[in-house]
Amino acid sequence: MTTLSMKQKKWLLVLHLIFSAIMLGTSVVVLILSITAATVHEPGVLLACYTSMHVLSETSLRASTIGTIVTGILLSVWTHWGLLKYYWIIVKEALTAVTIVLGPIGIYMWTLRGIALIDSPNQGAYVANSLYLFAGIGLQIASLVAMFAISVFKPWGKRGRLPKSA
Repeated sequence: MTTLSMKQKKWLLVLHLIFSAIMLGTSVVVLILSITAATVHEPGVLLACYTSMHVLSETSLRASTIGTIVTGILLSVWTHWGLLKYYWIIVKEALTAVTIVLGPIGIYMWTLRGIALIDSPNQGAYVANSLYLFAGIGLQIASLVAMFAISVFKPWGKRGRLPKSA
């Protein structure tokens, strides 16, 4: 198994934190745009908000999610933390699955649908989609903040001994 020197581990951690910060920052920007979209009634501004959210979900949100996952896996595998040795890492892995569903997948779909529904006579569908988008972004941000806190406090200990493979 490959192990990293302390300097390599720190650089990999820096990359992981940068990707994580981009993901959180992009999610906050999408939240601000969704609040703006919910409070304006001008079609041009509405279209601009949804288009911007959609572009962010296709670009920086997707790239930062991939970067965070890859660097997180490498940090786990190439250091003493492991992928399943600690409960706090397992919780972060579960929260990562939530952020993948809500971020690059959910926000992408809800913004695309929002663009299609802007001029729709079915205002109920537009409002429901806006609520899904807003709730998804809120859960995305809460999951990301929880992962940051878990990474700092490491609240749960090491799991029991894992069986050794033959």
